[in-house]
Amino acid sequence: MPNRPSLHAVESSVCFVDVVHKLNDSFDTGKTQSLEWRKSQLKALENLLKDNQHDILQALKNDLGKCKTEAMVAEQGFLLSDIKHTLKHLGKWAKPRKVSTPMVAWPGKSFRKPEPLGTVLIIGAWNYPLQLLLAPYIAAIAAGNCAVLKPSELAEETSSLVAKLIPQYMDTSCVAVIEGGKDEATALLACKWDHIFYTGGEAVGKIVMNAAARHLTPVTLELGGKSPCFVDKDTNLTVTARRLVWGKWMNAGQTCIAPDYVIVEKDFEQKFIEAVKKELKKQYGKKPLLSRDYGNIINHRHLKRLESYLENVNVVYGGELDEARPAMAPTLVLEPSLDSPLMKEEIFGPILPIITVDNMDAGIKLVNSRPKPLALYAFSDKDSVLDNIISKTSSGSVCTNDTMLFMTNPELPFGGVGNSGMGSYHGQAGFDTFSHIKTIMKRSFALDVFFRYAPFSKFKLSLLKKFL
Repeated sequence: MPNRPSLHAVESSVCFVDVVHKLNDSFDTGKTQSLEWRKSQLKALENLLKDNQHDILQALKNDLGKCKTEAMVAEQGFLLSDIKHTLKHLGKWAKPRKVSTPMVAWPGKSFRKPEPLGTVLIIGAWNYPLQLLLAPYIAAIAAGNCAVLKPSELAEETSSLVAKLIPQYMDTSCVAVIEGGKDEATALLACKWDHIFYTGGEAVGKIVMNAAARHLTPVTLELGGKSPCFVDKDTNLTVTARRLVWGKWMNAGQTCIAPDYVIVEKDFEQKFIEAVKKELKKQYGKKPLLSRDYGNIINHRHLKRLESYLENVNVVYGGELDEARPAMAPTLVLEPSLDSPLMKEEIFGPILPIITVDNMDAGIKLVNSRPKPLALYAFSDKDSVLDNIISKTSSGSVCTNDTMLFMTNPELPFGGVGNSGMGSYHGQAGFDTFSHIKTIMKRSFALDVFFRYAPFSKFKLSLLKKFL
């Protein structure tokens, strides 16, 4: 194993340095290199999720008001599916990847061999506090790493449950859970890691990247941004509204890839609004704040933030608050100013602004004038309209005629571009993120090509040009 660099940390993080040293020492024994160890840990995590389903669903309900179905599909079930896919393909992912060898290096073999990075830090987010912490951990285990998990302190019960369960199921010489808030996160970021994986907002993403730069630590940043949704007038409006309501108001809009605002052509907005209102009533009832299927806002501070977005805008539906839960009803806002906080900041809540444009090309121009989004959606019956939007915009992911469903395909890497993030994961992309793909050339002593060596001549040069 290579020599480890010394760890540096602020004075308050002495205990974390000890934790990281312990994990480094465990990694240096080589135990995580074994595919058997990796598979055993993935199966242990699978057992954790299955054995404790009731407690997991209750914690998610208490933290975010998530209904059972939503929590099972988007959190626990998502992770179980991820583990199943990883176990099925891990052997293939971990194998050396053969590449061709140039004639000048014959006889020889060239290949790329994945190897684990070492000890990694994974910082989760509060909106999907189980999935966004453990999905990267699944990839880190698969690649053969030790890890420190930092759950979001805002999802208190999920954080506490993860901290309790991980030591009961996992190899504690190779993983640790550190709970806490800003101070603990700052102390962890002061340590030297082999990789940092952060999910959250752009502002903290910059702090993470700045801290990582001090140690030249590679980072994966899964951030967010304002994901636009184009709705062409030539669309199946009933299905469009149904799928849009599902994607936008899952988890009360607190999803990094939720449609953040909708772009429609002028004179089509009223038809669109009526279709969405009808679908909202169908899915959540006339009083959505009483619906068992509709989630809470994470805390009162975020509810106040969302409430402030509704100042001086045209609310055409919803806007009701429940301070006790806390919660905000699904809300539609028509034509907010493009300079308003509602259109400058990621909403991360149940408010959907509707922007009208003269045509889809004008909508494309609007999207391209802003930071690149994490996801982009487009609804139309015309492939030409969809292809035009796809080819003329840039985003982390695109989904046409649906919302968020691309997340269910582990063959599609998930990640941002520009301000919406860097790096990707899910499936093999996650395995590769937590691996160093080492390049190797193996040669024999046969056929030692003489013309590569000095002294050189015109003849040798002609041969070199031919073979290289």
